[in-house]
Amino acid sequence: MTRARPVIAIDGPGGAGKSTVARRLAQELGFTYLNTGAMYRALALAMSEAAIRPDDPKLEEHLAPILKSIKIEFDGERVVLNGRDISSEITRPEISDLASAFSTAAPVRARMRELQRAAGEQGGVVMEGRDIGTAVFPDAEFKFFLDADPRVRAERRYEELSARGTATNRDEVLRELMERDQRDSGRALAPLRRADDAIVIDTSNLPIDQVVCALKERIQGLYVPKRA
Repeated sequence: MTRARPVIAIDGPGGAGKSTVARRLAQELGFTYLNTGAMYRALALAMSEAAIRPDDPKLEEHLAPILKSIKIEFDGERVVLNGRDISSEITRPEISDLASAFSTAAPVRARMRELQRAAGEQGGVVMEGRDIGTAVFPDAEFKFFLDADPRVRAERRYEELSARGTATNRDEVLRELMERDQRDSGRALAPLRRADDAIVIDTSNLPIDQVVCALKERIQGLYVPKRA
């Protein structure tokens, strides 16, 4: 289909700055920002509350009714699961780990992909995640892959968790981040990888403003954005 405004896909590992950059870029372009990672974490929270674990021998059977009925919405910065604001609940590290584990299940990825495509098919969206440019929107008009040194990413994650009052330490954050990288990159279904036509930006030593500016310049070369 021909879209009046583009889909902008931003992929990369945790701590590379995807969420902050995508949010800022969407604001400056007047586009909708869609945090696909929050969608997976919302599902993980629903699974946790239903006492369903990733190693459940009847996982697909127990997933089916929740996947069919789940409703995930965004209200500004708030994430709403079945009518309930869960924005703060899905920031917990254990929910992030569960989201990564559940994302290896084929029914989960199929349902999330369906919801994400429905949300962005008309264009005018900035979507960030780990497989947006490869699996969700391989036809996205713009694809970016943000990356950074693992220790830089871990430090960013540590500062984020500390600011929220979450008890942790730098070594533990780095260990969890590298385990997540390995899990996401090694899974058979929609692994974390750079799309062949994605523009790669190393954010290790770049301030957010500079990263946003670099992406915006690429986009504005072909599209005139609608001001917010």
